[in-house]
Amino acid sequence: MNIGVFGLGYVGVVCCACFSREGHNVIGVDVDKAKVNLVNQGKSTIIEKGLEEQIQASVSNGLLTATEDYEMAVRKTEISFVCVGTPSLPNGGINLGYIFEVSKQIAHSIKDKKDFHTIVIRSTVKVGTLKACKEIIEDISGKKHGVDFGVVSNPEFLREGTAMYDFINPPYTIIGTYSAIAEAVMRELYKSIDAPLYTIKPEEAEMIKYANNNFHAMKITFANEIGNICKENGVDGHVVMDIVSKDTKLNLSPYYLKPGFAFGGSCLPKDVRGLTQAAKSLDLKTPLLSSLLKSNFYQIDRGLDLIYETGKKKIGFLGFAFKSGTDDLRESPMVTVIETLIGKGFDLRVYDSNVHLSSLLGKNKDYINSHIPHIYKLLKEDINQVIDHSEVIVIGNNASEFYDILKQIPDNKIIIDLVRVDKDRTSNGNYVGICW
Repeated sequence: MNIGVFGLGYVGVVCCACFSREGHNVIGVDVDKAKVNLVNQGKSTIIEKGLEEQIQASVSNGLLTATEDYEMAVRKTEISFVCVGTPSLPNGGINLGYIFEVSKQIAHSIKDKKDFHTIVIRSTVKVGTLKACKEIIEDISGKKHGVDFGVVSNPEFLREGTAMYDFINPPYTIIGTYSAIAEAVMRELYKSIDAPLYTIKPEEAEMIKYANNNFHAMKITFANEIGNICKENGVDGHVVMDIVSKDTKLNLSPYYLKPGFAFGGSCLPKDVRGLTQAAKSLDLKTPLLSSLLKSNFYQIDRGLDLIYETGKKKIGFLGFAFKSGTDDLRESPMVTVIETLIGKGFDLRVYDSNVHLSSLLGKNKDYINSHIPHIYKLLKEDINQVIDHSEVIVIGNNASEFYDILKQIPDNKIIIDLVRVDKDRTSNGNYVGICW
């Protein structure tokens, strides 16, 4: 393929080298004449293992050139990769000025072009950037998205020092587009890359890079805070975290990485408090660990806000044990929600088959009688009593029976799902998901 790469910084120059290594004809574009000259001389604009050797080889065999002439680059290619910088603004936001400027340049350049042109945003950008670029290009070029051109979000996952390896061996390839033609072009381009390929909405693709990098930052910070506590206790933090990372059933898995409601139960809240208090006793600061319960309480507040926003007073709860398949009410976030609404005068009904059975058998009876007798009075044995009475139905845990009952709830009742009992549903109509 013939590919134009806008921006000869870190991401752009790696793209130039790797795409040309795959046999594609690549034209690098930059406003900085010094960078253009370096590439044309077979030199790299950055220090990266193996990069300059590949650039030299690609320039020598005629597969890679660089230019300041963006119109020529667009005219001679089918794909334009936008790899320009998105630096931070003084307020912490990102500067999208370079992205929009390149979009304008491409838009002017495809005005008279007859062939379909694919524009790929490779830079890290906030949600909605691709949509803005599409509108810029349509407005300036007079062309129609999906017919004359297509825009794609294709985030990179390159680590400094191993960028060449990471380009060929990514964890996955992300194609975010609403254009079927652009999707086909990208699939053809990446067919030699041995990695899973996911085609998703552009907005989801734009969010993935931020989610990944913030997750990495969180993991580093978490390991450092655990390491500091270990150090002060005479424990080797590397031994601890090495063992932690060997658990691929829970620790390194999707299990705890599904957005939803707050955590609860007998372990997590107690152990977060216990560890942060231990750190305080050692005069250690743990900003990340100390933020966990605050963030958890915020998720409870977010769930309450969804209920308040309905303007309704008759609220039904399906499930209020902290986890489906259990009767454990200890530190259940649903108990906090229900108690808050009781205090504000809402008319509530509650259904949870496990809690009802547990109370009859006496397994959880003491806790119910001593801690939440006011909630127990609201507990109904028949789920239909809750649904019929309520204007708003809140799904509080993932019990399998709620999946079936979801389809039977009338459209005139609002459903607030805190756990995504139906994995295929997103917020629409009378259905509201807390994170989807």
